[in-house]
Amino acid sequence: MTHILITRPEGKGASLAQQLEQSGYQASLFPVLKITHLTPSSTELSPLLNADKIIFISQDAVSALAQLKPDINTKAQFYAVGQQTADTIYEQFGVRAALPKSKQYDSEGLLALKSLAQVDGSNIVLVKGQGGRPDIAKVLKERGAFLNNCIVYKREPISELGGNWTDHWKSNNVQGIVITSNAAVDAIFTPLAAPQLQWLQQCQFYVASERIAAYLQQQQVSLANIHIAAGASDDAMFTCINQQGSNMSEQSKSVTAEKATPITANTASVKSAKQEPVAAKNTANKNKQKVSKVAVLALLISLIVASGVGYEFYQKLNAGKAQNLAANELSEQNKLLAQELQALKSAQSNLQQALFNSEKKVAAALSESATQNQQELKAALQKAQQQGSSLNPQEVTSLQRMAEFKLWAEKDYQGTSAVLKRLDALLSEHPGTVEVRQAIMQDIQTLDSLKPIATEAIYLQLNSVLSSIDDLVFNAVNIPEEASQVDENALSEDVSDWQQNLSNSWNQIVDSFITIRQHEGVAIEPLLTDQERHLINQRIKLNLTQAQDALISKQASIYFNALGEAKRLVTEYFKQDDDATKSVVNALVKLEKEQLNFNPKVTLNSTQKVKEWAQ
Repeated sequence: MTHILITRPEGKGASLAQQLEQSGYQASLFPVLKITHLTPSSTELSPLLNADKIIFISQDAVSALAQLKPDINTKAQFYAVGQQTADTIYEQFGVRAALPKSKQYDSEGLLALKSLAQVDGSNIVLVKGQGGRPDIAKVLKERGAFLNNCIVYKREPISELGGNWTDHWKSNNVQGIVITSNAAVDAIFTPLAAPQLQWLQQCQFYVASERIAAYLQQQQVSLANIHIAAGASDDAMFTCINQQGSNMSEQSKSVTAEKATPITANTASVKSAKQEPVAAKNTANKNKQKVSKVAVLALLISLIVASGVGYEFYQKLNAGKAQNLAANELSEQNKLLAQELQALKSAQSNLQQALFNSEKKVAAALSESATQNQQELKAALQKAQQQGSSLNPQEVTSLQRMAEFKLWAEKDYQGTSAVLKRLDALLSEHPGTVEVRQAIMQDIQTLDSLKPIATEAIYLQLNSVLSSIDDLVFNAVNIPEEASQVDENALSEDVSDWQQNLSNSWNQIVDSFITIRQHEGVAIEPLLTDQERHLINQRIKLNLTQAQDALISKQASIYFNALGEAKRLVTEYFKQDDDATKSVVNALVKLEKEQLNFNPKVTLNSTQKVKEWAQ
């Protein structure tokens, strides 16, 4: 049964393990990474509100951002690297995301979309993990986009992970390993010694993209042992593993057969080696038997021919001496053989010790070389990432010019502050920009301290005063009817009264030029006709309307002159003890106290700093 190890983070991969076990595989869940959600600042999240395009690189990026509940432009175009990421976007934000075509669920497939080909001047936010997908950011910047990175999570290796786990996998006969990120590759390969690394390189790897496959090859894993799935989803991984399952079984059988053959041959050779000494021993016994019979026959002949006991004794004595000499010689040979055998054993022991020391030195050298290569590779990757995510001076100067345009041309102080905050977020990811960022923060504080003029509220207050003018009571009295008087200058018809008539005529002439009227019991006050009252009301309304127009057109001097004239007319012609007059006068006094600084003098300190930095 093929044993597949799933290294996806905790909470993922259970569905894949179930599919594999139902298909006859042995599946084990062994997370090598843990996902930690981050909390970006409000400055880092603010570009989401004005973004034209928002790109999510993983399900974890979608989930982490959704937990923050930021203000996000749901009318922007959303993008997802894979199908599961797109489904999660729809669940969290209710928006359908664009996907790479031809099921090429990786960075290259995403960048190949037509809607991301022409992005010059577009505001794009890349929602991702720490250090992930540098190629996407690099390419979009090269295409002229204003890119903002929103980092919402990070992947960290499990602290307990180490070489002992690799031994555990080896003892459990793990044959295939599922990997869905470069961070997982680093977590598995980094802490290993040379023997563990050598075993791991022989395993079969099932990866989610060509990018991970290329990264695995840097760990000296053969391309024949790497199988690329059509994405990181459980279904895509299962399909990839299932397609390679039969090939792995055949390879396992062939390896077993190869291992069995040498064992059989060795057994046969051992048996033959054991049989040869036995045959040699039997031959020697037969030869010895033949020699014994000949000796007996010779002894009989010698007894018969010698015919004497002395001769026989002499022969036996010589034979005994010969046997003693042979025994002594054999003993000496045995001692020499024992010494040679001891020397051979000593030489073999020294050779084994030398071989062991040599293997130990080679293993240490390989381990040191592997560690050094990994360090050099990491340094090269970090350098490449830094170069890939290098700051574009043109993008910085463009944002600064946009801030100047909003300040001087549009007089939009809040918009200027928003652009500078975006510029600060861009510079925060790169070293050597401390002085520029300090100048930007000073400009932001200055702009935020400028309180916007409540134009609409002032306009409505003027309109309320305008509607109250007709309710004011004029400061005047009605003229009473004149008392009837006797004409003292009437002419007499009597001729004798000619002198009196002459005096009366003179008085009539004087009265036609000068008239003196008297009123009893009231003070003398201005007398206004209805037409004059109407004209005064219209003049006050005209001044208030003029103040409204000056407020809209941002002409402060005209605004205050019109209010002063309206207040003067109300004070001069209307009763001051009337409630309506008091209300209008108080409103006009309050309106005169408004701070209408339509054109404050603001200088951006960051302009000069950005120019010096760009040079």
